Amino acid sequence: MSFADFTPFRVDADGVEIFGMTGGEGPPLLLLHGHPQTHRIWDRCVARLAEHFTVVATDLRGYGQSGKPASDAAHMPYSKRAMAADQVAVMRHFGFDRFLLCAHDRGARVAHRMALDYPDAVERMMLLDIAPTLAMYEATDRAFATAYFHWFFLIQPEPLPETLIGADPETYVKSVMGGRHAGLEPFEPDALRAYCDALRAPGAVHAMCEDYRASATIDLEHDRADLERGRKIGCPLRVLWGAHGVVGRCFDPLQEWRRVARDVSGRALACGHYIPEEAPDALIAEIHDFFEADESGERMVRSERHLNEHRA
Repeated sequence: MSFADFTPFRVDADGVEIFGMTGGEGPPLLLLHGHPQTHRIWDRCVARLAEHFTVVATDLRGYGQSGKPASDAAHMPYSKRAMAADQVAVMRHFGFDRFLLCAHDRGARVAHRMALDYPDAVERMMLLDIAPTLAMYEATDRAFATAYFHWFFLIQPEPLPETLIGADPETYVKSVMGGRHAGLEPFEPDALRAYCDALRAPGAVHAMCEDYRASATIDLEHDRADLERGRKIGCPLRVLWGAHGVVGRCFDPLQEWRRVARDVSGRALACGHYIPEEAPDALIAEIHDFFEADESGERMVRSERHLNEHRA
């Protein structure tokens, strides 16, 4: 397991406990996972990343070992705004007021909101295999709805999806993850078991559904408000997507991100949706290329100062 030399932590983020792992030295790099996974998606990457970065990999609220707070009729506790605040609180706990950010799938939607709500915190951002949530919902067609059926299943009113998934979490995890380009082959058996076990925890399935319900309601309101105000992501943004995935077939990722961000670059990788597990070598190369591109010396000095202050 690549997290063997990392240190587990739990941080109270305004009443919600966020679990994660941290290790390495260098500029601070926050890693966020996708659905229906946990921080374990980074197993094949973190050991090498820790040679160059201070890595912080968390479980999003509602997922893995992080807290699963009660929700409300507006799904506000699972809005990406609330989830972004969690992650900023974690990084500030470690003394990092400004950091690098790489996020996949659901975590990338949290990262999108974080870059807008906390523009001084996110220095550079890499998003993996998504287009903006609003753009994806507004351009939904048969091909996308078929491949991403879980988007529309999970937002159904409680208790339908909770009951069906809760009856057999393993079938849900393996069907959703194994139904993509590479099947289940990219996933280490231990990590796959961890994803299944995480969904068996009390409240986990409901929290996951609330994440998706928020994305179809309150998150869209926040995104539309930003568009109306002309607010855009200001930090440099690198977008990567799987050449064998759905995002690149159904959308033009660069075009969609340039509508909501000022400085966008990116390309397709020779893999499917689960980039950290299907193409770790290519992803690590992109991370080094993008995050070490400018002002690396300044970032290193700033990161070391924050790290030393935290250790003191």
